[in-house]
Amino acid sequence: MAQQLNPYITFPGNCAEAMTFYGEVLGGEPQLATFRDSGMDMDGIMHASLDTDAGFHLFACDHVDGMGDYDHGTNVQISLSGDHAEALHGYWAGLSEGGQVIIPLQEQMWGDEYGQLVDRYGIIWHVNIAGDAP
Repeated sequence: MAQQLNPYITFPGNCAEAMTFYGEVLGGEPQLATFRDSGMDMDGIMHASLDTDAGFHLFACDHVDGMGDYDHGTNVQISLSGDHAEALHGYWAGLSEGGQVIIPLQEQMWGDEYGQLVDRYGIIWHVNIAGDAP
């Protein structure tokens, strides 16, 4: 799998609706995972993805308490993903210098390594390294 750089959009509670709309406009069927799907007692979309035949990849989630402030217009984040662990670990190391780690880069319940950080310029980055599903 090649590496990807993907926009990651946070919505104020209407992620499923927005991703359905983007799927209709851009093509493709959004994949939606709720917080409840992962055993959390809260409403909303924990992670959504949309892949199109044109090669577009879009990720999104709903904003929930504990995620910091929601500011419309600054709600786009960047996601790096793939299976080239060495390169992705290097990106993580570089981006985290002078920044703040929000979620340490480590194996997650879905079998991948995942982490989230805010870089020194205030940009939120997600890094996901493909692994074996549990």
